[in-house]
Amino acid sequence: MARSKTIYICQQCSYESPKWMGKCPECGEWNSFVESIPEVRLSSGSKARVKQAQVLSKIPAKSTKRVDTKLGELDRVLGGGFAPGQAVLLAGEPGIGKSTLLLQIADVVANALYVTGEESLSQIKIRADRLKVAGANLYVFEETNVDNVVASIEAHLKDHSAGVIMVDSIQTMYTEDLSGVPGSVGQVRETSLRLIHLAKRAHVPLIMTGHVTKGGSVAGPATLAHMVDTVLWFEGDKNANLRILRAIKNRFGSVDEIGLFAMGEHGLIEVGDPTALFISKDSPKGVPGAAYTCTVEGTRPFIIEIQALVTPTNLPVPRRVVHGYDQRRLELLLAVLAKHCGIGVSDRDVFVNVVGGIKVTEPAADLAVAMAVASSHKNKPLPEKFVFIGEVGLLGELRRTTLQDRRAKHAQRQGYTNVISSTTIKTLHAVIVKALK
Repeated sequence: MARSKTIYICQQCSYESPKWMGKCPECGEWNSFVESIPEVRLSSGSKARVKQAQVLSKIPAKSTKRVDTKLGELDRVLGGGFAPGQAVLLAGEPGIGKSTLLLQIADVVANALYVTGEESLSQIKIRADRLKVAGANLYVFEETNVDNVVASIEAHLKDHSAGVIMVDSIQTMYTEDLSGVPGSVGQVRETSLRLIHLAKRAHVPLIMTGHVTKGGSVAGPATLAHMVDTVLWFEGDKNANLRILRAIKNRFGSVDEIGLFAMGEHGLIEVGDPTALFISKDSPKGVPGAAYTCTVEGTRPFIIEIQALVTPTNLPVPRRVVHGYDQRRLELLLAVLAKHCGIGVSDRDVFVNVVGGIKVTEPAADLAVAMAVASSHKNKPLPEKFVFIGEVGLLGELRRTTLQDRRAKHAQRQGYTNVISSTTIKTLHAVIVKALK
């Protein structure tokens, strides 16, 4: 096949060049040129077709029959399963469990078609045996040339129906129409576009896995997220069992839901009760430095434990070690504790950990973090069945958080009889006086 003529386009200002350039002469951006196939202009004799605009209220609504994955956590994030022709990008760090999730989806969705570019067929078989995936209705083939992939899928669909098409991963696909290596920006964009067009024509859901760069973005062009219908982010600590699936973009549902999984010996296990994952019944009671709060991920509230350890230091600059919480937010809370509560830690190391491997980014956990630090500093345990909910301001005041009433009701249903928030107490100092008498 003869190679098509290519051009280089700046991703910032769309400036076109016949060759690659380090700096765009139009907008001044560096390393912004991407190899692309130029659009072919139709003959001038063709006539444009005029379409009649329709009134939105008079357009008939069509019901979309979704593909049930039988994985409740995944269906929750997707908004009720896969829609026909839906293009999904499943992104995550290498080794986080993307391929494992694909195999488990293929095990429950009838007539799944799995295209592997990273592993051999024997490797897929070994992993399927480990995950107890029978694979009776799973079709697998190994290929990295996207044109061969498209032709093979089209031939397969003539004789078989397909519940879902899976490509693992998009960074391994390439087309001979471009000179770039697999995984380059131009190759990722072009191969994705061809696969998406195939899924739309066949009305079959498509899942493509994508790797994440060191900067935390999907490897490839930024337009890849705009090309697909749904972007799912699969995250978690590789050293912990927790895995969180969240929708960054979803044209067929909400982005307010998350799916929780635990990585086990035989693959991913759905977590129906998140609180049980983060709060252990065997955790010690009455120990200084432990505080509980109610966080919300998507629309799901659950209780988490925050631990703090404050120790004297001989270092000229005390350490601030944080896991699962924003370090700059912790430094702000330490300043408020010193200024308004008389708890200074300038000569002490402070360690903060969110139990269970989850990352907390919302300010509703401020009060629990501050109370854990204060408890460890004073070497006094906080009372049992206390939950601390609230944002701490720079003036030491407690501020109301989103869904505060819902958090409080959930904590009470979990057996926590004392919910401390801005509804009951107005300042951080007053909370410390009440809880650490």
